[in-house]
Amino acid sequence: MVTQVQNSSLASAGTANDVLRKTPGVVDDGDGLKVLGRGTPEVYINGRKVRDASELDQLASGNIRNVEVVTNPGARYDASVKAVIRIQTKKAQGEGFGFNSRTKAEYTKKAGWLEQFNFNYRKGKFDLFGLLFYSDSYYWKAHQAVQDTYLDKHWTQESRTDANSRTHSLTGSLGMNYVLDDNHSLGVTYRTTKRPYARDYMTVGTDVVRDDMPYESSVNDSRGSSENMRHALDFYYRGKVGGWSVDFDGNAIWQSAEAETKVEEQTADAAKEVSRRTVTTASDTDYRFYAAKMTWTRPVWGGSLVLGAEYGHINRTMDYRNNEGILEDNLDKIRVNNASAFAEFSRQLGKVNAQVGIRYEYDDFNYYVNRERRSDQSKVYHNLFPSATLLLPVGSTRFMLQYRSEIRRSFYSQLSSQVSYINQYTYEGGNPLLRPVLTHSVGLGVSWRWLTGQLGYQHVKDDIFNTSEPYSDDEPIIALVSQKNAQAYDMLFASATASPSIGIWSPAWTVSINKQWMELEAPGGTVRLDNPLVMLNWENSLNLPGDFQLSVGVRWMSTGEMQNTRLMDDTWMMNASLYKAILKGRLSFLLQADDIFDTQKQNGMLYSGKVRTIRMFNAPNSRCVSLTVRYKLNAAKSKYKGTGAGDSQKSRM
Repeated sequence: MVTQVQNSSLASAGTANDVLRKTPGVVDDGDGLKVLGRGTPEVYINGRKVRDASELDQLASGNIRNVEVVTNPGARYDASVKAVIRIQTKKAQGEGFGFNSRTKAEYTKKAGWLEQFNFNYRKGKFDLFGLLFYSDSYYWKAHQAVQDTYLDKHWTQESRTDANSRTHSLTGSLGMNYVLDDNHSLGVTYRTTKRPYARDYMTVGTDVVRDDMPYESSVNDSRGSSENMRHALDFYYRGKVGGWSVDFDGNAIWQSAEAETKVEEQTADAAKEVSRRTVTTASDTDYRFYAAKMTWTRPVWGGSLVLGAEYGHINRTMDYRNNEGILEDNLDKIRVNNASAFAEFSRQLGKVNAQVGIRYEYDDFNYYVNRERRSDQSKVYHNLFPSATLLLPVGSTRFMLQYRSEIRRSFYSQLSSQVSYINQYTYEGGNPLLRPVLTHSVGLGVSWRWLTGQLGYQHVKDDIFNTSEPYSDDEPIIALVSQKNAQAYDMLFASATASPSIGIWSPAWTVSINKQWMELEAPGGTVRLDNPLVMLNWENSLNLPGDFQLSVGVRWMSTGEMQNTRLMDDTWMMNASLYKAILKGRLSFLLQADDIFDTQKQNGMLYSGKVRTIRMFNAPNSRCVSLTVRYKLNAAKSKYKGTGAGDSQKSRM
């Protein structure tokens, strides 16, 4: 499904993030962008994989031509990719030097701001482009939780958390393209991101009750600091050799991070006797990543044949230290080699367009603790993933039937055996024995003019849920938070979207429903989590006199169940923006207000294993007002054509 942005109200939405939030079939559920019925997508800009979410915030909506949402990506994409969003920018005009600058000020309890400067120089077949970006951002969150643990005694922990952080980020990039002739082009891009300042502050107050009798209470004050440095190098070549179109992409990433945390704890027992202690932790994390991807395409047998191969290698090392010896120091290392090969064939058969594909993936995972390889936790996987799509037009109506086999491999942090200190009641660790999540998906899509609909079914095996259990029998009030594989379950999804244009008003209504059939072990026996979850989304854009553009959006979500969480209350939020451009569009102003009435609260119950439940109430960092001023002059867009390689491994980092 393709949404035109150029010459529409979406062109003045602000950034690519703002455009995607208003694109039919895409929602922002508070945890990031999701494609309805499919989950988190991979996003591409002119064929290049977006590997840093800030890139979407750095792309102006006025530079976008169209957005395509793909719900069945096919064999050329990694089997972990559930959906793809392809952003095509407007064709650059003219030669010479151009720039596009942006200043944004925002307020969310405290002030933050950013500065961005894009530049481009084009001469004949040569294209040079770059970016400078700086941000000073503030984040806060309020959280309440009640944990009930059922052992030989009933333990209840009621905690109240106030957290906030401030982060400075710097980004710079420089790239070039060169068009040799009509059949050959190449380019290279270097991008570096540094987080020189990051401070986290958290206060947690906890009351502990044992068998309905007060046991102890505590106050924890945590102060953390971290630094992060990332370098990324991308290279591409596009050409034609014989009857084949050849695409090559190479990627390399070097990343390092340092973090330190100091926790001051004060605990009072039932007799009001007070004890104090200080806990300090530190970690150093280092990544090295290399990948290459080659794709060959040619017409054959009346259709199009695509063949490809991909290889990736990663080293991840994490050194974790606790000065007081409460937790063991640990040197954790992961080394992964992965390779894949794929074939895809598409052909028009009368009115029907058919596409079939097959993908093979090899994943060699090696896990080391203190430089010793753990054979029981190291694994090798061989997987085949078929996919198929049928597209049938009937008059002005289009039907699409699709099937795909998918996999979701764990993040590397989830596979770590290290145990990290959060506070005196909570430790956090990974699970090296986690299995990949396997999913079979079948979907039907229908579109007619400004109406679209989807119906989908998924069978999910070994899904990964957050869980917690007592850290030890001697210390039952300490929870070890980790992950585990769940039993197989089924899920049904349906959605409908209407997006007409009515004079100066461009509304878009979307209704979606998710229903799962799941059983989990919980305190007191088995619990069923199969109540449906309904979401309504209403976006509006009005072209007002004086060339002002007003946008208002409302989102509502019902109670229901999702994975191992039961949502206890309905939630809703309203966003609005006002846009004005002057000087023939060179200077523009965008005033935005998110979660205007501060209603994006979350109240839920997490079923966390046989002995523990957690009731949660979250007040997230969603209410914000901002003003963006943008000035552009002959701002030609880069012609970079790289698509990236090793994308699934980069996402796992």
